[in-house]
This record gives sequence, C-alpha cells and structure tokens, in this order.
Amino acid sequence: MTASIWFASPRQVELRQEALPPVGPRDVRVEAIVSAISHGTEMLVFRGQVPNDLELDLPTLDGSFAFPIKYGYASVGRVVETGPEVLFPSPGELVFVHHPHQAAYVVPADMPIRLPSSLGPMRGVFLANVETATNVVLDAAPRLGERVAIFGQGTVGLVITQLVRRTGAAHVTVVDPIPRRRDLALRVGADDAVASGSALAGADFDLTIEVSGQPAALDEALRSVAFGGTVVVCSWYGTKPVPVTLGGAFHRRRLRIVSSQVSTIDASLQPRWSRQRRLDVARDLLSELELTSLISHRFPIESAADAYALLDGHAEETVQVVLTYGSA
Repeated sequence: MTASIWFASPRQVELRQEALPPVGPRDVRVEAIVSAISHGTEMLVFRGQVPNDLELDLPTLDGSFAFPIKYGYASVGRVVETGPEVLFPSPGELVFVHHPHQAAYVVPADMPIRLPSSLGPMRGVFLANVETATNVVLDAAPRLGERVAIFGQGTVGLVITQLVRRTGAAHVTVVDPIPRRRDLALRVGADDAVASGSALAGADFDLTIEVSGQPAALDEALRSVAFGGTVVVCSWYGTKPVPVTLGGAFHRRRLRIVSSQVSTIDASLQPRWSRQRRLDVARDLLSELELTSLISHRFPIESAADAYALLDGHAEETVQVVLTYGSA
C-alpha cells in the first residue's frame, strides 16, 4: 500500500492508501522523494474551477475533473525496482515523472525522465516548470535589445524572467502584487518590479508575457505594449471569465495576442524543435538557474491538506510549495 493525495470535492483533500500494481516486464517502481504543487493549474483543479467534462491529459491522473480526482504532475524519486525487460532507468537512479502526489508508483519504463545524480531532487522537481518556461520563451521570441514586461512572478514567472534575461533583452520589468516575489525577481534578473500592471498603462514595451493566472492582467498587458507589440498568454484561467478590451486602440495599434501551451511546439519551429529537444534544454537548465531558493514551504505528504489551505488562503506567503516523502 502507498499514500496518495486525492481531491474528494472542491477544496477537500484526502490522504488515501492505494495498492500498487505488480511491476510488469517493462515497468519500473519509483519511490517519491519530493513533489511540487502547481500554484496555477493544480489550484484551479483544487478549487473546482476546471470544466467538469475536460479530459485528463496525462495517463497517470485518475478520476475526473467532476471529482474525485488524483492530480499533480511534478514528482521526483528513485527507481527501486525494474521489470526484466527494462534496460534503463536502473535501480537507484534519480528520475522525474509526470505523476500525481503519491509516495510510490509503478509506471512504464519510458515514462521517467532520468536526472543527473549530482542534481539533487529539490532542483529536479522544477523540470516541468522549466520546460513550460522554455516553451513560453520560444513562443515569445524576444529580440536583442527589446523591452519586456512579465506579469506574474510565481515559479514559472520567475523562471521566465531568468530566461528572458538570457536572450539579450535590454530591459525586463515584472509585475506582481506580492513583495517577496518582486524581491526574488530583482535578484534573478529583473530590472524593475512593480505591484500593479496599472503602473505600466501607456508604456511602450515590445513584448509582454502574461503568466499571473489573473484574468484582469491580460487587459493590463495589452495596454502596456507599443504599436505592433505582442502579448504572450501562458496563463490558463479555467472557468474564470476573461474580459478583454478589443476596441479601437487594440486594432489601430495592430497588437498581437499569442497563445503558449507546453503540450505542443510552435508550428514555425517544427521540425527543427521537437519535444525531446525542448526537454533536453530544460533539463540542462536545471543546474544553471536559480531554483532551490524559490521553495518557500515544505510539507510532509501527511500534511498535504495544510499545504493546499496555505496556498488557497495565504498565497502571498508562498513562492513554491512542495510535498516531501519519507526522510526527504
């Protein structure tokens, strides 16, 4: 038996005991060390703000968005058993798996992503976030010397800030109402940090990136770009309505809105860029970016309900919340 986290209904967290299936010839068993809670999508699921009829997009998820549901997609652990036909990963290897919060699990051997043994699980758990941020920057394609504004400095936003700085952008401004996150953004590469997008209205940014998850931020991002500017939207708002002003100013200034979603690669980058190439880039970045300082809270899996309550009621106190297993 192994412990797993389920959302029984909106805002109701249950710790359940599940029987593990036997390890098949091409399977591996992984014992989790740490898993990261997604402060964006996962909290929408937790609050019941996802359409009930939406299909699950990972084979490791269970239940449905109509509840109950077992959710999560950022787990790091060690392989402890392999089937007789498995060549790799090997027992003892550190791996990242797109799997819900669970103390141990059995998955096909081609699902775990092998991590360098020197990396450490607390860095490895950011792989999904770093891959998402990499995809956003590929979609945004900031040019040398451009002025960029990034709305939202949660975990993905803070990684995007670091990556945009690497592209040669001349000036990076971030927007976030939480002082702790603004301070972190300045530390990892932002030039300016403001609490509200209203402070940027009428600015002339070449590019804005909306990653806050707040519907109102999209309108603020549109108001802050220059003629011919681009707004990249990587937030998923779930069932929350998103009012956007698309009147004369939007058309006369010839603004562009670009969607960014990690499940696919921009068609203009294919076939040069594959999902494997993007993943390889993200995995290499794990050892280079400022990541472990983004972990603000650690909860043992037995206290998962407290972790979600903190995120739901006091998100301003957090940056990245993780769940730990065993002696982690």
